[in-house]
Amino acid sequence: MKNDMSRRFHTRVITNIIFSAMFACLVDLFLVTNLTMLGEYAVRQGKEGSLEAVFYQPGPVITLLYVLAGIATFSVAFLVLQKKSMDYITRLSTAIQNISEGDLNTTVDVVGDDEFSAMAANLNKMVEDIRRLMDKERESERTKNELITNIAHDLRTPLTSIIGYLELLSGPNSNMSAEMEKKYINITYTKAKRLEKLIEDLFGFTKLNYGKVSMKVTKVDIVKLLSQLLEEFYPNFMDKDLAYELQSNVPAKIINADGNLLARLFDNLINNAIKYGAEGKRIVVKIHAAESTVTVSVTNYGYVIPKEELPLLFEKFYRVEQSRSSNTGGTGLGLAIARNIVEMHGGTIGVTSDLNGTVFTVRLQVDFDINKENFGNPGDRHE
Repeated sequence: MKNDMSRRFHTRVITNIIFSAMFACLVDLFLVTNLTMLGEYAVRQGKEGSLEAVFYQPGPVITLLYVLAGIATFSVAFLVLQKKSMDYITRLSTAIQNISEGDLNTTVDVVGDDEFSAMAANLNKMVEDIRRLMDKERESERTKNELITNIAHDLRTPLTSIIGYLELLSGPNSNMSAEMEKKYINITYTKAKRLEKLIEDLFGFTKLNYGKVSMKVTKVDIVKLLSQLLEEFYPNFMDKDLAYELQSNVPAKIINADGNLLARLFDNLINNAIKYGAEGKRIVVKIHAAESTVTVSVTNYGYVIPKEELPLLFEKFYRVEQSRSSNTGGTGLGLAIARNIVEMHGGTIGVTSDLNGTVFTVRLQVDFDINKENFGNPGDRHE
């Protein structure tokens, strides 16, 4: 394509040169013929000393004038024919100058199909790429500031409570009963555990998001994995008065995956279902194994999430209730972590929510091969 455009451009230049040369020859022929006839007429009239007579038998000076006239005619004709290209080059040069001065709204109309039009197209693409990179950089800066703000808020809240209760317990004038002391110690412990969870989520998300996690892909029985996870959540289910059920179309299903990361993925989804599905009194985990894929859904029957908010659930720090209450807690990173883990395994994750329940659906490959995956996040997922 590039060679074809170059060939067309060179052909057009050569054509303009030939046309300009022919035009210059015709003009020169016209001048020589007419001026010679004019000189011959002057000589016949006996005006040998007149200016016209000089052209009858031209000498070196007159010949030189003819040559210069031809060169001037050729130059003018060629410039006229090339004016369009020269104007286009000027626009390109001006655009490049504007871009170099920081004006990224500059674009050049792509006209024709030669090297200059290709240059204009590449210039427009370069400007678009620069704009996209700058937008990405601004978004990164905004996200970083948001990260710092949210971390400061989420870490400060339980830490302030811990310090407050410890001051009450260690105060010199504390006359509280043993029962009250035990209550405050339990509250402090709960707040400390929440603080630990916040820090774990933060470090986990940062490592996953920037490709600092080594994947250890092994054979994993996903039915057994989910069964064990649900058993581990039994105290949480009892605390929230929730029933749970595991449904599977197969008794066992072996897939290639990182067992620890999958455990974290479904831990986050089940924990999310417990937090926001307590009103529904029931959580259902379904496994549907096919030949090449496994689909796992986690359903709770609590609060129905508005349709317009569903695409935002996997964004970091986003929460449906838009609050930072201690009832649902967390940094809002759980679902963002879940999405990263799914993407690391070359799978997909989605969510639906209506009166039939809020369903998070994960689809994973059975024969996942880390060497064939092309991750979108920075890094190669290896330390």
